[in-house]
Amino acid sequence: MKYSLLGSALLVALTTTSAIADEGQWQVHQLADLQPQLSAKGIRLPASQLADLSQYPMNAIVSLGYCSASFVSDKGLVITNHHCAYGAIQHNSTAQNNLIANGFLAKELASELPAGPQERLYITEQVLDVTAQVSGGLAKEAGALERYEAIENNRKKLIKECESDANYRCNVVSFHHGMEYFLIKQLMLQDVRLVYAPPESVGNFGGDIDNYEYPRHTGDFAFLRGYVGKDGKPAPYAVDNVPYQPKSHLTINASGVRAGDGILLAGYPGQTSRYRLAEEIAFAASWQYPQSIATYQQMIGTIEKMGAANADFQVKYASVVKSHHNRMKKLKGLLDGFKATDIYGIKQQQQQALAAWIAADDSRAPYQQALTELAAVVKAEQDFVKQTYYFDNAKRSDLLKAASDLYRLSVEQQKPDAQRDIGYQDRDLKMFEGRLKRLEKSFAKEVDLALWTEQLAVYLAQPNELRVEALDKALGLDAATDMAALTAKLQSWYQQSSLSTNEGRLSWLGKTPADFAASDDPFIKAAVALFDVSMAFEKQQKQLAGQMSLVRPAYMQAIIAYNKAQGRPVYPDANSTLRVTYGTVDGYPAADGVYKTPFTTVAGMLAKQKSEAPFLVPQKLVDAYKAEAYQGYYYADLAAQPAKHWWCAMVTCEAPPALPINSVPLNFLSSADTTGGNSGSAVMNADGELVGLNFDSTYESISKDWYFNPAITRAIHVDIRYVLWLMQYVDKADNLLAEMDIKTTKPE
Repeated sequence: MKYSLLGSALLVALTTTSAIADEGQWQVHQLADLQPQLSAKGIRLPASQLADLSQYPMNAIVSLGYCSASFVSDKGLVITNHHCAYGAIQHNSTAQNNLIANGFLAKELASELPAGPQERLYITEQVLDVTAQVSGGLAKEAGALERYEAIENNRKKLIKECESDANYRCNVVSFHHGMEYFLIKQLMLQDVRLVYAPPESVGNFGGDIDNYEYPRHTGDFAFLRGYVGKDGKPAPYAVDNVPYQPKSHLTINASGVRAGDGILLAGYPGQTSRYRLAEEIAFAASWQYPQSIATYQQMIGTIEKMGAANADFQVKYASVVKSHHNRMKKLKGLLDGFKATDIYGIKQQQQQALAAWIAADDSRAPYQQALTELAAVVKAEQDFVKQTYYFDNAKRSDLLKAASDLYRLSVEQQKPDAQRDIGYQDRDLKMFEGRLKRLEKSFAKEVDLALWTEQLAVYLAQPNELRVEALDKALGLDAATDMAALTAKLQSWYQQSSLSTNEGRLSWLGKTPADFAASDDPFIKAAVALFDVSMAFEKQQKQLAGQMSLVRPAYMQAIIAYNKAQGRPVYPDANSTLRVTYGTVDGYPAADGVYKTPFTTVAGMLAKQKSEAPFLVPQKLVDAYKAEAYQGYYYADLAAQPAKHWWCAMVTCEAPPALPINSVPLNFLSSADTTGGNSGSAVMNADGELVGLNFDSTYESISKDWYFNPAITRAIHVDIRYVLWLMQYVDKADNLLAEMDIKTTKPE
């Protein structure tokens, strides 16, 4: 095996902000220009077909609004991650019937369970460039707040026109940080049901210990189903609704993939920061991430302590604590990634290279002005984050948030619908109500009080300049505040408030601001008292956003022009819209002397099992495997062709061969470019057939949100063969297997 290290100069040359190797979270319309790259990966689907939302496979890709998924039957059956369906599982769980621990399988349609009042399936049908309508006519001389409001008004107008059919949800989304705007039109299914989820010992095997780690042995999958009214149109939950019939659904290839195979990955990645300044990395590393980590650690500790003593608390906050664990570990991974790779230094060199290119031609002078102006706005934005962080955390009570949201809605409803802020328009009312109802299954007074008072203690420890007078007055806080007395006072608030019940919360919908002002409910009174200062901070935030909407796009224009001059396409940062990436099934050099192979197996999971969580293995799984009940899914060798690394074309090297597999494949790695929101994304083979689900990244990869390092960036996927094996031999989900299109491919 031959390896040579990339010198720093070559590294910087290869890691500009444009796409290299398998980097890139591509907009669907960009795919038509990527045929050479796709062909080089062995992808047989034409790029033009992938770029067409009306054709297979893209018309089978689904968003949950926070995760990705895909249709896998003509009866609206959807596959996604277990952790993406966790809210639906938790919604249907009680201390007496804990589906999180026990799993769930509906053997017939009538047994499928409502996923919850907020759950939706979104199917993207149209993506239209509306930049001219949103920002094209705005004068550069307009004030920051005026510019922000003009953009928002233009967005709302386009959204309203698009949503003339109430079955559609539309949004106008910024790309390249405001350089472009696209109208996204999605069919919205309102009736979503839980169909099948393995127990947590499968779906979350390894728990937080293994989160972002590899080797991994997690069966992170679950099935949902979309329902519609008898007329075939989206409708709220009703017992007599019928399964939705999608335009197409993914074929499942039970033969899976082998080392070196090219793959496609389609989903809705959440957010990346690939085009941020070096100064923004420094702020995240030195202040923002450490502060957030401390907050999450405190909340997790409290919830887990209280949950250990109360099974009902544990179930109600299971989804919350899982989410907090994931975010905290990701932030820690980002900090470690900043240390392991000098991303700050790389970004500085990239900015210097861009500045040199700008300076080489007088016609590029406006780009230099954009860089200077952006740096100033970034500094102001960072100061604002510091100013408001502890104030925002000091309001971390679910009941205070509910009261504040309800009062804000009441105030907004005094305006014509078109003039209300997004989130408070008539189109938002069903989801608004759904959030209020969701608290019924995810709220406990005792836990909420404990979390709130902890954050208030942190707030009280801050210097006076970070304190907010309105908050101090509303809660009676001063330098002599005794936390025990404060806790007792706030405890009485929960006893007095009607917001603790679902009926109490919903009763405030439709009330006027005068009704709120006259209320004796302590949470309502606090919400009213804090409204003005909260709106003042929001106005300041909008002014900053207005400034950013002018300077950040100008910076992106410079980056795109710079890369275009060198023949490189540029993809936008992730923003929760439909994207496609590609890669290779491949391991990676994790550390000196450590190469991690691309596949893990059931045999490896059984070797890892322990007698306590999170490494428990269901006995029926153990029994099936020991009985050799795995015909069709057991492999002796998946390493027919060693993966060829991208850098071997530039430096002398040979890729290490993948080790043989002698078991049922469980998880696998690829070099696809993913981030949060890609959870549940379909991993497809060269023909667009489903071979796995994306669910995580390796710990070494976490910093890819800021910088994509092709040598070590790997995504972790559930192998579809493991899913099918569990369904067939362990959980006997024959009814679901029968409705999916499953094929096998003979090895070449």
